Formats: sequence, structure tokens, C-alpha cells
Amino acid sequence: MVVGAGLAGSAAAYSLAQRGWQVQVLDAAVAPAAGASALPAGLVAPHVSPDDAPLSRISRAGVSATLARLAALLPDGTDWAATGVLERRVEHARALPPCAPGRPNGMEGWSVEASPERLALAQLDQLQPATSALWHPCGAWMRPARLVQAQLAQPGIEWRGGCSVARLQPTPEGWALFDAQGQTLAQAPWVVLAAGFAVRGLLASTDWAGSPLPLHALRGQVSWGLLDDLPAAARAALPPWPVNGYGSFLHGMNGPSGAPMWIVGSTFERGNTSAAVTEADHAANQARLQRLLPRLGTLMQPAFHAAQGWAAVRCTLPDRLPAVGVLDAVRWPGLHVLTGLGARGLTLSVLAGEVLAAQLHGEPWPLEPRLAQMLLAQRFSRRSKP
Repeated sequence: MVVGAGLAGSAAAYSLAQRGWQVQVLDAAVAPAAGASALPAGLVAPHVSPDDAPLSRISRAGVSATLARLAALLPDGTDWAATGVLERRVEHARALPPCAPGRPNGMEGWSVEASPERLALAQLDQLQPATSALWHPCGAWMRPARLVQAQLAQPGIEWRGGCSVARLQPTPEGWALFDAQGQTLAQAPWVVLAAGFAVRGLLASTDWAGSPLPLHALRGQVSWGLLDDLPAAARAALPPWPVNGYGSFLHGMNGPSGAPMWIVGSTFERGNTSAAVTEADHAANQARLQRLLPRLGTLMQPAFHAAQGWAAVRCTLPDRLPAVGVLDAVRWPGLHVLTGLGARGLTLSVLAGEVLAAQLHGEPWPLEPRLAQMLLAQRFSRRSKP
């Protein structure tokens, strides 16, 4: 049983179904990908750090897993495309790991310093001081809701919408799930909680005095519009691929109406659980674009007066890594989580689903064992014990 039908829940269900499980997926919404995974479009790109920190290595494993899943399930060029991503270093220089003579830095094929030609194509070559940027050839854009739908459509998965789980209760056979009126929604020997920030409340409904997962709400809003509505000068200044580094800018994929769109964002507001679209956040996104791509930001400024918006609440953990798998096999046997993906759900959800399945099956980890251990949810239950 999986609770949550976004990127996290659908990835968990897919990985388990591929191993022969019969999986039910419950969600309060009437359609999948109704929460943070309903983002119109977003980026899959590696994280870079001068010391090639664990997050950077985990992100590369996540990009590899996600690109393979996208290629297997979705049409290239329609729901995703491996265009590469230009990362402009606006606020600080995010340097690549150093290369010792005769020793690679592990970044071959992943990230390189952007060439002057790429900066020129993004109209960044005339900025002062000189602009610094990275090129991620394996970067891609994707429409996350389409991946959610494709993963849930796999054999062995049953989707159940309109099922709002309010409480969990252990039973001799496993777990029972109840709605707010106390009606039993489902029973199963194994449950995976993958409902984002709502996981905190679901864990608190059990016999644990408070949730062992220090989940924090993280609201984000993107602004978007149709390419055809942009002035000709703005359309001529569009970069040929997505750009990130201070928010992100994407364009060319089909929007909700089927017409090509542009999208800018996202804002980050900790502790806010509202999904209401605000004019203040449209202004914040315009300011981000102005810093990321100054000439384009100026040319697109009028477009933000009629911009449409999308907002949702993600959730994060203090160490910026997701929580995956069993929390406490003794106290909560059969209860697992997949949450805390934050702003990296597009990059890490597929990998996290594979980590969950590997733990359940005792399989080799889908990435370096030390890195896999850093993703396991039980790191928090160990800390919460006296």
C-alpha cells in the first residue's frame, strides 16, 4: 500500500510492481499528481560542489536513474527532452572538483565550464563582471505529471483516488488506514507513506509521540505564459536550452492548453503551507529572471503582468536529503516512508524508489552503499531514541 500519488509515491509503486508486488496507491485527490508533482515542467540536473560532496554524487545517480525511466516510459521531445542545462553561477562560484594530473575528477560527461559560445547563445557574454557558468550535457526538462501517470499505469498497480488517509493503526496483520470519519480505507501488511509534508501528520497519528522525521514545509511558485504572447524581441532572445542557477527558465514544451509555454521559478518560502498564487511571487520570479538572464528579463517584463501561476508545498529535511525506507523495523514493522525530496523531486524520486525496493528485497543498492545509507529514513529514528 502506497499513500501518495505524486513523484515519490508513483516511483515507489513502480519499483515494487517491477519486482512482482501488487500495489495499491491511495491519494486524497481525484487524479494523480495533484500536489507538488503537478508542476507544469521542471529540470533534471546534477548538483555540483568543489569537493564533490555526497549530495553531488547522489544527484548524479538520480539523474541517471531518472533519464533511464523517462526514456523507457515517455515520448522524447513531448514530455521530456535531454537538451542539456546551462547553470549560471549568480550568487557564488560553484566550482567543479579539481583535477589532479592524470586523475579524473569524476565529472567527465556530467558538468564542464560553459564555453564562450554557449554564453553568447544565452546572451550572457557581454555582462560585467565576466559571467561564470557550467554546462550540464546530461541535464533535461520534463513534465513530472506525465511521469507520475506513466508509472502508475504499469501492471500490478491499482490507483485509488478520493481516499484521504487521516490515521494509521497497527494491526496483527500489518496496518489499517482510516479517513477522518474513522472509516477503514484499506489494510495491508506493508505501507509506504509518500504523501509529502502530510507524512508528518500521518506518522504523528501512530503510537509514536510526535513524528521522528523533522519535515519542514517549503512553498514554491512558478510563473508561466505562452510563447506566442511574448514580444518578437523576447522570442528572439530565448536561449536554446534551459538555464538555471538563480531559479530557472524553460521554454518550448507544451503547456496545459497544448500551446508552447515559458516557465520561470521557483520561489522558496519555508513554513508556508498555502498553495495560493500571489502577485508578490510573480514579481519575485521576474526579479529572478532579471538576474539569471538580464536581457531576456528586461524584454519579458511586460509578460509578467499577464503571467499565470502554479504553487504547491514541498517538504524538506535538515540534511537536504530524502528519507527512504523503514523508520523503525521493531516498533513500526512494515511501515516505510519516501518523503523529504524538497526541490529535487524530479532528480531523486526514481532513485529513491529503487532504494526503497532494494531495502525491502535485500538487493544491492542502486548507488554507492555509503551514499544509499545516507538516504535511509532510519537515520532519524536512531537520533530520536534516548
